[in-house]
This record gives sequence, structure tokens and C-alpha cells, in this order.
Amino acid sequence: ALAGRRARVVLRKRIGVGAGLGGGSADAAAVLRWANSDLAPGERPVDVARACRLGADVGFCLAGGRARVTGIGDRVSALGFERQDFTLLTPPFAVSSADVYAAWDGLPDVVPDVVPAGLAAGAVNDLEPAALAVAPELALWRDALAAQTGLRPRLAGSGATWFVEGRFPDVSHAGVAGR
Repeated sequence: ALAGRRARVVLRKRIGVGAGLGGGSADAAAVLRWANSDLAPGERPVDVARACRLGADVGFCLAGGRARVTGIGDRVSALGFERQDFTLLTPPFAVSSADVYAAWDGLPDVVPDVVPAGLAAGAVNDLEPAALAVAPELALWRDALAAQTGLRPRLAGSGATWFVEGRFPDVSHAGVAGR
């Protein structure tokens, strides 16, 4: 959809780089959505499989909404809407996705190929051990969020953001300062 086209794109980012929240993928998906919406007759829209070459989360961001994503992000199945609240704690540092995936490749293959039913069923992020190996200081942020909420935090994407289900408006970075 972009081949042979010229455009000037200005992005105003609100999701930090290296936060594990798919900010870069959302940016790419926004540009691809624009390109798909402005096609000339006979031009083919960008498909999810090709978009995933830009980043594993691009297909999800193109689809939008709530979805289950498998493979390398190229298989996106829509899920129904379900109201949920989450509290996020993002450290003031980034974690390189490339470094986390490289560390993950070096870990023993002990994770079953099963997707848990959801957070209530104890869902885990298979990348968490690799992210902690790359950035051990992530553990301080995880532990601070756990102490402030009484819940077990989960890592978003390849890090660095931790999250818990529920609304906890008093959660802050200050909880890490004393550790």
C-alpha cells in the first residue's frame, strides 16, 4: 500500500519506547491504516502477515480491539468486549525487545504451548524470565507494584511495564524509591 508513494508523517508518541506496550507497532499500524484508507484503484491493502514483518504487534494493532494473537503475531482472532481495569507501572528506563528475545532464545524450553484462560487463571508472560535476565532492576518495579497492590504483577510484552488487574490510583514510582 505504500510502494511508490510519498508522504510526510509526524508522530506524537504517548507510549514510551521500550515500555512493552506496543507503541512502535501502534505507530506503524496507524500509518498502514492511513495507507489502506487512501488506496488508488487496483492497489492492494497491506495484509496482517506482511505487516508483522515490521513488528510482532503490528498485526494486532491493525486489527484493533480485543484479540488473541498467536504465531509471530500474524494470527489475530477477535474476542468480544469485556470491561476490565488495569493499573500499569512503567519504570523510567527502556528494555530492548531485541535483547529480551535474544535472551529468551537462550532459555530452556520449559513453557508449555498452552494459552491460559486469562489473568484470573494465572496467565503468564513467557518473556518475563528473559526480560529479568536482561534488566534485573525490573524486579524492583515488579516487587514495588506487588507491595502496593497485594497482587502478582505481570510483565507487558518484552518489558519494562508491569501491570495488575484492577484500579489502584495510589500506585506510584515512589514505591520503588525506598527499595
